[in-house]
Amino acid sequence: MFMTLLKKELREQRRTHRLLIFLAAFTLIGLLSPLIARYTPLLLRSIPDLPAGLAELIPDPTVKDVVDQYLKNFSQIGLLLVIVLTMGLVAQEKERGTAAMLFSKPVRRAAFVLGKWLASLSSLLAGLVLAAAGCLLYTFILFEPLPVADFLALNALLAVFLGVYLTLALAGSTLARSQSMAAVAAFILVVLVLVLGSVPWVGDYMPGKLLAGGQSLLMGGSFDAWPALVGSLVLAGLALLGACLYIEREEL
Repeated sequence: MFMTLLKKELREQRRTHRLLIFLAAFTLIGLLSPLIARYTPLLLRSIPDLPAGLAELIPDPTVKDVVDQYLKNFSQIGLLLVIVLTMGLVAQEKERGTAAMLFSKPVRRAAFVLGKWLASLSSLLAGLVLAAAGCLLYTFILFEPLPVADFLALNALLAVFLGVYLTLALAGSTLARSQSMAAVAAFILVVLVLVLGSVPWVGDYMPGKLLAGGQSLLMGGSFDAWPALVGSLVLAGLALLGACLYIEREEL
């Protein structure tokens, strides 16, 4: 039964164009990050009437600028996209009454939530693969080759980072009965985790540290974000478990 639900959700990802949006938007992020890093200093230097000597203060772009731009784009645009595409998945079906119809059959409610989570995560990962490939290609053309193994490790950490917020958005959708309330619940959960990430000591276990750890690894340093990796996986697991337990007991 779970595989049937998963196939249904994968079809929904295609039919509602969520998969296409993930693929297109993430690929665009991957391609644009090296371009922005390469040409932003040139555009700044070409500003008319730029004060004398200021152009020389603008540093030449490097591979580090590409990685910074890549992570910045995903931690802002990518994160927002993940939340928006996920926050209404369960609440939408409750609001329309399709969830109640589905649950009248011998279907485990937890399998219903897990199917949506896995289908959404699959779309996210597919988009991230294309983004990584595009970024590698354009960085090679415009700068120099990135260390492929370390860059793939960075993207694996980025997948965990985005996956945590995808799970939180899905949990918020499970708690709500309408899409508007799902949006509120999802953003509350996401903002709560972002705020906790800025708290000393607690922040070491939050997803935000994964990006800094991956960047350090890619730039030749050591990976010291193991607490954040463990904390992120535990947080996502608890959010998913909570969503499954809640919907099993919810009256529809």
